[in-house]
Amino acid sequence: MAKKARTPVKSRKNPGMRGFYILLGAVAVIGIGALSYLAARPKGAATQWDSSLPKLDAKGHTEGSDSAKLEVIEFADFECPACGQFATLTEPDVRTHLIDSGVVRIRFIDFPLSIHRNTWNAHRAAWCAGDQGKFWQMHDALYQNQDRWNTEATDSPDNVITGLAQGIGLNMDVYNQCVKDRKYQAQIQANETEALTRQLDQTPTFVFGNKVIGGYETYDQFKANVEAAIAAQKAAGGK
Repeated sequence: MAKKARTPVKSRKNPGMRGFYILLGAVAVIGIGALSYLAARPKGAATQWDSSLPKLDAKGHTEGSDSAKLEVIEFADFECPACGQFATLTEPDVRTHLIDSGVVRIRFIDFPLSIHRNTWNAHRAAWCAGDQGKFWQMHDALYQNQDRWNTEATDSPDNVITGLAQGIGLNMDVYNQCVKDRKYQAQIQANETEALTRQLDQTPTFVFGNKVIGGYETYDQFKANVEAAIAAQKAAGGK
């Protein structure tokens, strides 16, 4: 599993306003994208984590302590507007109050949706940044700038994404070769297969203990689900 220290991404002059504009844009994009995805999504989406399913080759990037009270799994798509909302509006508080305090470790697993043409470019870029220990920096940069490289914005997402890679200080020769070779394509596909096998029906989808919850989470909702999962673990004799 890839697990690296996080270094804050340089934000723009007014990151709060950028998050606000991303939220406004998400309203329009979600309306179109949700209708398309609802038509193609799996039937009978999971609400419980089925531990009896065969273990696949899915791997994710983790943030937080190995000794955290709870690991929360997030299945997400880099071009998904609701995922962008979570990353820019909710996740900063999750990091400050739950991850940095040792309560939660979060595991990000790729779930690229077919309705998003540019999302695979972003997922490959994030994994290549992870090759240099900067997955989470690239994760943040991609979501903070989603409105610049997504399908509605451009037919050439790599032009923008390469600039983001430069901005977080990657060795660009190594990064460019990784992207060109599609080094992590098979791994991302394995992660996608994991989500589909488990009949997850939207992004983001969060796994709190044995409970599967799809859709955007406010901080209060996320915290409440964390607390419920930890209580369930204790009741079952866990840590």
